[in-house]
Amino acid sequence: MAENEWLSKDFYKVLGVSKDASDQEITKAYRKLARQYHPDLNKTKEAEEKFKDISEAYDVLSNKDSRQKYDAIRQFGMGGARFAGGAGGGGFDAGGFSDIFGSMFGGGNGSHIRFQTNGGGPTNINDIFSMFGGGAGPAGGAYGGSPYGGYQEASRPENGEDRNSKVTLTFRQAVKGATVSLSVDGKKFKTHIPAGVKDGQKIRLAGKGKPGRNGGKAGDLYLELSVKPDDRFMLRGHDLVMTLPVTVGEAVCGAKVEARDIDGESVTFKVPAGSSSGTEVRVSGKGVQASRGTGDLIGRVEIRVPAKPGMGLKRAAKEFDKESGGFADELASQR
Repeated sequence: MAENEWLSKDFYKVLGVSKDASDQEITKAYRKLARQYHPDLNKTKEAEEKFKDISEAYDVLSNKDSRQKYDAIRQFGMGGARFAGGAGGGGFDAGGFSDIFGSMFGGGNGSHIRFQTNGGGPTNINDIFSMFGGGAGPAGGAYGGSPYGGYQEASRPENGEDRNSKVTLTFRQAVKGATVSLSVDGKKFKTHIPAGVKDGQKIRLAGKGKPGRNGGKAGDLYLELSVKPDDRFMLRGHDLVMTLPVTVGEAVCGAKVEARDIDGESVTFKVPAGSSSGTEVRVSGKGVQASRGTGDLIGRVEIRVPAKPGMGLKRAAKEFDKESGGFADELASQR
């Protein structure tokens, strides 16, 4: 802001402080008003203009030298100086300035400052300001000319970047859930992997990414899961599917077939009479136990015969086909 505008500005009133306010009081008042009227927080045109005014006031009053100049010039503008025109001198005696400007110019009590005039008229106010060493320079003060430069606390928050990591699980860990240890920027922590996750699935850990700036939130950490396959089991939704080998007799007659679940515990499947390979039977509640529900353990029937059947078994098999009536012919037609 140009110093030749200081006479028309009451910076103390703009900030709402007294003329003998301390530096701390001025700063406190400015920060309070800046938060209220900063354009990033208050989008109105009136707020923008108000913010420029309080920034200008703070630029002047927060600096010891500029505040001293401002007080002196305001005192001059309100009639604190005594003007005396001198015949032939073409100027005025500013002896009354001694109390205001004496220390700034190094003068003592009773010192006089003479301001020359042009053509008998008063000296331009810029000439008076120039005696303070700054002239009536461009607006902006100590903050590079930006109308918002004096406010340092309103930097925009920036959220931190996300991170990516990979975790490998056994099939059982994927089914049952697991607690894994992780390390970010040298800091170790543990997190729980829920039951029933799939290979390639991603899990978001909020706030475990890179830290934010200026009060912004930390980014997130995304875990990509790799699940090792299992020879006996596979996941289908929340159900756990396994192969259930049976004999021809068990498939034809029906049977209660014992098997081991993923924990190695014994379970019993009820295979109905007339089951073929691919028939599915289940044991309720033995699948994935998750917050959205519990799955089942499904046995997929697979009829098996000896790799090297003896003569008696072969004869029995032929008799079985004969007893099946047209079943063998029906199968042949489907091939």
